[in-house]
Amino acid sequence: MNTQHIIELTARESYGRLVAYLSVRWRDVEAAEDALADAFLIALETWPRIGVPDKPEAWLLTTARRRLIDRARRGRIHERVMPALQAMSEEVQQRSSSGMDFPDERLKMLLMCTHPSIDPSVRTPLMLQTVLGIDAARIASSFIVKPSTMGQRLTRVKANLRAKDVKFEMPHPEQWPERLDSVLEAIYAAYGSGWDDVTGVDERRKGLAEEAIYLGRLLVRFMPEEPEAQALLALMLHCEARRDARRDVGGNYVPLSEQDMTLWSETMIAEAERCLHRAAQVGRVGRFQLLAAIQSVHAQRAWSGRTAWDEIALLYEGLVRLAPTIGAAVGRAAAMAEAQGPQHGWALLEAIPSAQVVSYQPYWALAAHLLMRMERHEEARTAYSRAIGLCADPSVREFLKRQADHAG
Repeated sequence: MNTQHIIELTARESYGRLVAYLSVRWRDVEAAEDALADAFLIALETWPRIGVPDKPEAWLLTTARRRLIDRARRGRIHERVMPALQAMSEEVQQRSSSGMDFPDERLKMLLMCTHPSIDPSVRTPLMLQTVLGIDAARIASSFIVKPSTMGQRLTRVKANLRAKDVKFEMPHPEQWPERLDSVLEAIYAAYGSGWDDVTGVDERRKGLAEEAIYLGRLLVRFMPEEPEAQALLALMLHCEARRDARRDVGGNYVPLSEQDMTLWSETMIAEAERCLHRAAQVGRVGRFQLLAAIQSVHAQRAWSGRTAWDEIALLYEGLVRLAPTIGAAVGRAAAMAEAQGPQHGWALLEAIPSAQVVSYQPYWALAAHLLMRMERHEEARTAYSRAIGLCADPSVREFLKRQADHAG
């Protein structure tokens, strides 16, 4: 393995943990990001000459700390920040010499990104970029906006924080519940980004699903009585249980309705059901409980041999009323089409404002499928073309092309 590949691997696996570690101690996200970026750049320049350090993370943290010292000196704030830098230096040295792992501060960082000075609409994207290392273009696709627009929003919020000299403080545990929604959204969006990479070839998203599940478990450990935390973990586990069935032996995408259920992980499904049960016992229904319940109904097909579409449609009805997102509306239409026929699903799809679905790929994929079922072949071909054009995953794109051929 060449040096550059090792650096890229370290960046992919450790970036979020390193930024969170630095930010929690330095309490300046942008400064931490800049210092770590410099550290990686120096690694690219020096590691090919000196060799890869025995502890790459410790080397990067030490180098980033030096950059922070340089920045503090240039800004003439060295005296004020020296205690934090000294404490960080001692901790890095102690952990490196003892072989201890660096603490995973990402959950703290997620909570910090819910600071009152941050616009609520930008909190989740900020978490995804700073804590989980997802690039602005990928975040933009999740929020159905242009990459340039998302990039500008993220740059603006960091500039505002710097201008106001906002220092991130870990919120008091009493404040955690009120900040929870943004954290749940960030973890869910991270999982979704990893889940969308069906073929597993996108280096930017490799390992994201596993990281999101890890953060979900961490959140449950901190807030075991919070039903939505339990439900989010249940949702991710139910989806992850089907990962091996999403592709056939040739690497082709397999839709849920055609998956080999013997490939589903019974262990993960059982854990998901336990989490969902604990969430239900609290008696407070939320968005993630409904989403997890929908996946739970799908999972029952492994034992019953059928999908209870009426139940799923009812759950989606509740979801649309509680959290009227585009995804929920499209999901309700799909469930209703299966439960009562394509015309019923199509009527619900047509009711969604066209401006909201221009770039929403799942809408066009479902529209094409329903139009085919209604034998409106020319319209189906047009919808398939839109769905294929908006699809980023090669295996899903090939699946849609095969479906479109039947509309010819």
